[in-house]
Amino acid sequence: MTNRGPGRVLIAVYILFAIAATSRATLQIVTKFHEAPVAYLLSALAAVIYIIATVGLARGGPSGRRIALVCCTVELVGVLAVGATSLLDGALFPDDTVWSGFGAGYGYIPLVLPVLGLLWLRRTRESA
Repeated sequence: MTNRGPGRVLIAVYILFAIAATSRATLQIVTKFHEAPVAYLLSALAAVIYIIATVGLARGGPSGRRIALVCCTVELVGVLAVGATSLLDGALFPDDTVWSGFGAGYGYIPLVLPVLGLLWLRRTRESA
């Protein structure tokens, strides 16, 4: 089960990042959307992915696992793509996103979190 043992810690971290990313994106979109719309929409996308991944991990079972697998995969691709792009051409992102610099503003947890999620899904696969 994805929501047992260390899975609970993983879910707690996803909840924390869902709250942080949602709060950040909401504030940015409401107060200064015109300054960096792409960056702020990417932060909102990250928030949605964190929320859905949390639900999938907490739900468990075959459908929850599929949801979490898709979210963790999209999240990893997103953080790698946005992270690399933000470092190679910072002008594309006049303000940081959750995934800028591979999540440097959040202690690189956005880079590590989907990897841990995918590893946990793989480890708990046999018990599913």
